[in-house]
Amino acid sequence: MFDADLAKLYGVSTKALNQAFRRNKQRFPADFVFQLSSTEYNDLKSQIVTSSLHGGRRRPPYAFTEQGVAMLSSVLRSARAVEVNIAIMRTFVQLRRLMDTNRDLARKIEALEKKYDEQFAEVFAAIKELIAPPAPAKKQIGFHP
Repeated sequence: MFDADLAKLYGVSTKALNQAFRRNKQRFPADFVFQLSSTEYNDLKSQIVTSSLHGGRRRPPYAFTEQGVAMLSSVLRSARAVEVNIAIMRTFVQLRRLMDTNRDLARKIEALEKKYDEQFAEVFAAIKELIAPPAPAKKQIGFHP
């Protein structure tokens, strides 16, 4: 999640959130937070059509991972930060469950496809036998009554 979005959720300014982050940088390893590159930020700005004339950001935003969001609640230390952190963690858990459910569903569908592919192969083989023209009768050699 971006710093500005988290600041809104926590009820603080983006500047205050980033100051708290910078004061406690040792709590945020690279897999907890990273800053977008200038190119990524410019691409993002062009996608969301923001004005760059007055105000706005002067630096690319920070992006916090799930662990970074959890660490922010201990850095901000407010009742609101704790409430927001709990809500965000529950959302991440629900997202994980949803992804697991989708994986399980994909596996079940794949198993059904394999199962029915085999069954349909047998059906198609039987249909081909029924549709195939009968083999020409062999001429019998010799005496016929």
